[in-house]
Amino acid sequence: MSGDLRDPYRRTGQLYGHCLCGAVTIEVDGDYVAAVGACHCTMCQRSNGVLFAAFEAAPDAVTTHGPAQRYASSHFAERAFCSTCGSALWLRDTGDPNAGYELMPGLFAGAADFPLISEIYHDKAPTYLPLAGDHRRGTRAEYEAKNPHIEGDIQ
Repeated sequence: MSGDLRDPYRRTGQLYGHCLCGAVTIEVDGDYVAAVGACHCTMCQRSNGVLFAAFEAAPDAVTTHGPAQRYASSHFAERAFCSTCGSALWLRDTGDPNAGYELMPGLFAGAADFPLISEIYHDKAPTYLPLAGDHRRGTRAEYEAKNPHIEGDIQ
């Protein structure tokens, strides 16, 4: 397969989002991917209560205001949430200074029409949550073989 799965969805522009209570606001002003990836690993299920779904934005495109609390969820990544209402905000690789933000699409009205383009840990998805559609799917073994530093399926 040539090219990156995200290439047709790359955009430059503005998106505005906020947490449930409105205490944290997030502005994307620059490059982002107008498509969503989902993860069913145990860590994501525990963090979000079900699955993790996000779209990517360039690090220099994201500005946040308000009480965003960061949590080092692994040796290589942080998850952020609103310290007032607890809304999940983003996941970000802390080992790479150029890493973008994986932002929660539900925070952004402008992301409501983004398509689902990938799903990882597909074999770990709960029975009650099958994701329909024609998108790339990968199992735990497939994903971890390509990303040996990942600790996604904790017990």
